[in-house]
Amino acid sequence: MDKNVVVLGIVSFFTDLASSMVNTILPLFIVYILNEGVDKLGYVLAIATFLSYALRVVFGYFSDKYGIVKPFVVTGYLISAISKPLLYFSHTWKSVAFLRGTERIGKAIRSATKDTLLSAYSHSHSGKTFGFHKMLDVAGEMTGALIVFLILMFIGKSEEIFRLIFAFTIIPGIISVFLVIFFVKDVKKEKISKNIDFKKDKEVIKFLFFYFGFLIFAFNDSFFVIKAKESGFTFEMIPLLIIIYNLTQTLLSYFLGVKIEKEGYKKILLISFVFGILSVIAMKMSYIVLGFVFLGIFTVGSLNAIRSYISDNAFNKSTVYGFFYAGVAISASLASLIIGKLWQNYGENFAYVYSITGMIFVLLFYLKDGYVRAYH
Repeated sequence: MDKNVVVLGIVSFFTDLASSMVNTILPLFIVYILNEGVDKLGYVLAIATFLSYALRVVFGYFSDKYGIVKPFVVTGYLISAISKPLLYFSHTWKSVAFLRGTERIGKAIRSATKDTLLSAYSHSHSGKTFGFHKMLDVAGEMTGALIVFLILMFIGKSEEIFRLIFAFTIIPGIISVFLVIFFVKDVKKEKISKNIDFKKDKEVIKFLFFYFGFLIFAFNDSFFVIKAKESGFTFEMIPLLIIIYNLTQTLLSYFLGVKIEKEGYKKILLISFVFGILSVIAMKMSYIVLGFVFLGIFTVGSLNAIRSYISDNAFNKSTVYGFFYAGVAISASLASLIIGKLWQNYGENFAYVYSITGMIFVLLFYLKDGYVRAYH
């Protein structure tokens, strides 16, 4: 494994540790501390998700156009490190949405170019590289959730404790910035003096729409957190569910990366879709732990398959990664808005029916067309 891949994995570990400390309690903070509705949670998720993913196509394009890689990665990590602790001062869902949006802009700036760095140092083993990176990524998320669990269990679960958890994310954030500045080597990327020819990536982009369509109907894990709380899980027990979710991804990420290289992207994505559907069915039936496990399998399997697929097949890699994240922005944001509204106005069961029906429809369409035509 290239040392730059290892360091980038460690960087992601600390960054996602901080993100998990926020994400684990943010749904509870919005709904139960700020006393906002599930629809407001949907607004925050939609805004943050859209900004996180939509802007990636812009910076991916700039990276291909002007040959900029590491500076975008450093800037993105710095913005995220600074904005997370400022949630300490939030008192309305709007201020939460603003800061989450700012933090997600940082992620948008770095994500496509970070994947370009990983691709450059993969040395023709993209499945293993992205599997290894995702393993450390979710290990950081699991560690962050564990820290939150210990704090809520042994220190307290008051509003002030929630706010202090936000504030303490400055520590892993600064560690990430330090590592990426001093221990990750930039790559020389040739500038593209003319307009990028999207025709070279036409088939790659067309295939991504199966994933986008599936995400329009998928539940964000924050809605799973609210379901768990309403099913009787206490504040201090919620982080354990996030740990299970992330542990599932950690244990399976590298394994699935290897399987992608052996079995192909199309098969792993198909299996991931099935588990995405099963995750929502499990939550509807109040099998909470099983729902988080299935969601973890869907998340890590689908992301590793898509990212590896782009790495091996795209010509304008940064731009296509950016397009991929932009598509995720639109579809996942719509999902959060729609599911939040359906849940608030018509009840959670109506939201489940919407999700399960839509995902099954996309799966059948994928089996009919995309699974057969996808690159191996």
